[in-house]
Amino acid sequence: MKTRERCRSLLNASFIILFFIVSCQTVFAALPKDKCIDAARGPNVKNVIIMIADGCGYNHVNAGSIYRYGATGTQVYEKFPIRLGMSTYQAAQGYDPQMAWKYFNYVNLEYTDSSAAATAMACGVKTYDGAIGVDVDGFQMENILERAEAMGKSTGVVTTVQFSHATPASFVAHNVSRDDYRQIALQMVNDSAVDVIMGCGNPWYDKNGKLRPTPNEFDYVGGSATWNSLVAGTAGNDADGDGIVDPWYLIQSRSEFQIYADWSVSAPKRLIGVTQVYRTLQQERSGDAYAAPYVVPLLTTVPTLAEMTKAALNVLDADDDGFYLVIEGGAVDWAAHANQSGRAIEEQIEFGIAVEAVVEWVQTRSSWNDTLLIVTADHETGYMTGPDSGLFDDGPVWNPLVNNGAEVLPGLQWNSGSHTNSLVPFCAKGRGAILFFVCARNKDPIRGRYLDNTDIAKTLFRFLR
Repeated sequence: MKTRERCRSLLNASFIILFFIVSCQTVFAALPKDKCIDAARGPNVKNVIIMIADGCGYNHVNAGSIYRYGATGTQVYEKFPIRLGMSTYQAAQGYDPQMAWKYFNYVNLEYTDSSAAATAMACGVKTYDGAIGVDVDGFQMENILERAEAMGKSTGVVTTVQFSHATPASFVAHNVSRDDYRQIALQMVNDSAVDVIMGCGNPWYDKNGKLRPTPNEFDYVGGSATWNSLVAGTAGNDADGDGIVDPWYLIQSRSEFQIYADWSVSAPKRLIGVTQVYRTLQQERSGDAYAAPYVVPLLTTVPTLAEMTKAALNVLDADDDGFYLVIEGGAVDWAAHANQSGRAIEEQIEFGIAVEAVVEWVQTRSSWNDTLLIVTADHETGYMTGPDSGLFDDGPVWNPLVNNGAEVLPGLQWNSGSHTNSLVPFCAKGRGAILFFVCARNKDPIRGRYLDNTDIAKTLFRFLR
């Protein structure tokens, strides 16, 4: 009997594999041979959640996994059925997979910034460094959240840095310069139709979450008048087009975030959360910034990214039409710029915990048949490798990270203080995820199949027709 059951299981598995292969071939045959395009309507996907670890490369994921679990390949998203690489270069640049593994310093050239990369993911077009939702000529481009709103869906952005920073801004606003924080924040708060905004930028708190006697600049929140209107509960606009102003409900304290992170609690229709810290949740806190992970205690007065994520989901899943949500672990990049190994790992781990919170939501309050989850990065920062990597007389060497066990800093080496043009991980699960596999027509000798960051928006626009 056991032999028959085993044979039956193997036969069923064979049919599933065969069906997957035939499905891929069918979809491939329906598309041009040169690229992935948005010519045909995609499947009906109710909810789309895009999670972006800013600055995260393959070794950032490995470093977080080694520290947390003592092994690589342990993140929940590393087990998703769609696992690919993704190119991130900006306009007028490119990525050559052969050159990338022939010359150690190749990826230190022609790299993107976060705004150009996020605009590519949000709008499906390559653009220049500093561009927020505009093309190379400065013309505004429709983004996927705007299209989702037009289709009757709710939308939101969540980040661990200022909510008007490059990545969340590119999914909501339009500006020729990412540095124009005040105008970007004004657009997000007063002009956009998004239903959730969460991030840092609170003018009344410092980097340690301490109340200041006098405020910082108000640029990150759109100016003092905008901030005062948020506090008063009068900021907002007619987001849903029914002729009635939809005001923002402002929360600031961690306890408020935690209240709405409880999915049994009814949430406001429109929620803006500005944490009680100035620029980042944790990365800029005082103490030895180069200490091992968690040696400097985390701030307890600010929410975690997972708590913010749960609160955002609580607001958005009330919409029967579904939603589009972008969640950024923004300070992986900041720590990597500074080559802060411990804090980069902290940020990567916190991002991974937020992914787990989303998976929990899908499995308990939605389903993989209704929801698509994408986990990726906008670019790699810091060029993280294992020790003793580099260019030598007999050629380039990329050593793996050294696994020193769980809760011990792994052996690693930083080779840059800036962004790189390396491929970044792309993982997807849920309805429509197979189409990203179809987009991955390029092949890297080490990372395997890869798609381009513009393929995210191009594919999602297909879902919104």
